[in-house]
Amino acid sequence: MPTMGCLCSQPKPGSDETKAQTEANRRINMEIQKDKHLYRSTHRLLLLGAGESGKSTIVKQMRILHVDGFKDEGTLIKERKAKIVDIKKNMRDAMLAMTNAMTTLDPPCTLDVNENQSSLTFFKTHAMNVLEEEDFTEEFFNCLDKLWHDKGLQKCFRRSNEYQLIDCAKYFLDKISTIRLDSYIPSNQDLLRCRVLTRGIFETKFQVDKVHFHMFDVGGQREERRKWIQCFNDVTAIIFVVASSSYDMTIREDTGQNRLKEALELFNNIWNNRWLRTISVILFLNKQDVLAEKVLRGQTQIVTYFPEFCNYEIPADATIDDNEDPRVTKAKYFIRDEFLRISATGSQRHYCYPHFTTAVDTENIRRVFNDCRDIIQRMHLKQYELL
Repeated sequence: MPTMGCLCSQPKPGSDETKAQTEANRRINMEIQKDKHLYRSTHRLLLLGAGESGKSTIVKQMRILHVDGFKDEGTLIKERKAKIVDIKKNMRDAMLAMTNAMTTLDPPCTLDVNENQSSLTFFKTHAMNVLEEEDFTEEFFNCLDKLWHDKGLQKCFRRSNEYQLIDCAKYFLDKISTIRLDSYIPSNQDLLRCRVLTRGIFETKFQVDKVHFHMFDVGGQREERRKWIQCFNDVTAIIFVVASSSYDMTIREDTGQNRLKEALELFNNIWNNRWLRTISVILFLNKQDVLAEKVLRGQTQIVTYFPEFCNYEIPADATIDDNEDPRVTKAKYFIRDEFLRISATGSQRHYCYPHFTTAVDTENIRRVFNDCRDIIQRMHLKQYELL
């Protein structure tokens, strides 16, 4: 029986077809090498931390500083206007939280002006249905303004550590007369302050002096943390963000759990995670402005929640600012040292680099990130065993 020959013919060496295939292979290999080089030269930063610590605000600052400053003028206006509803929802949610808390606090709070009772009733019955731009009517803002300026509600606001209230409440409610205008366009600071719950994983890419960075922002609420492990592969560094001012607050998911203690437990879990034992952590002790305000106001004391604060002394390595009240200095270094105490345990194959930050302050974040770049570069070189 005759043997059947192969019907697939090969191009002859030196033919045009062979040259074309060789050139195509060369281009493909060049692209692969280019992609591999880009991947290896990219610094991947994973933002972790408990909910409402300021992670997403750090990402917004990176966009302002290193991406496009919220884009060109035309796109900028459109993008800013798109955030107006979120800002108004922040105002709605803040007022709802306060009006609901007035009756649940012990002792409860009452309105100072009886005539404002109708505004309170409006929020109790209608505010949750205020969802779209057209729902934020003159009546809504009139009621909002009357309630915000009522002394009884202000007393409730000053006790906000006893219930759940977003940080930006006062900032936006102080601007009711501006935000209610049809001509209102959010500023950079408004965009930074606007609170939108992070669900899932968001990646931001930017360059600094031709160095590529990929920053991953992951939701900090407990139900979001199971997604974190998806980001652990090939991470250059972890930026762990802490709300330093949360020493007197509880978490939304569990009102019996102190927020700062939750952050400490979370940091401990990350520091001792077997997948992350070689990944160093840049610690952002965030919300220093709110911490200072709380400490100086003196309404709540750190020692109430952390008894060991009573005997704490400012460490020798502290940088003393002559313009800073010693009570604030003691508070911020105590919180720093609570985290450093954890980082002194376990594997010594990674390090913790603490920084005091105020995420809504663009210049502060610019300065801190510049300080961190050398650290990140060293981590990157170590990651690929070049150091």
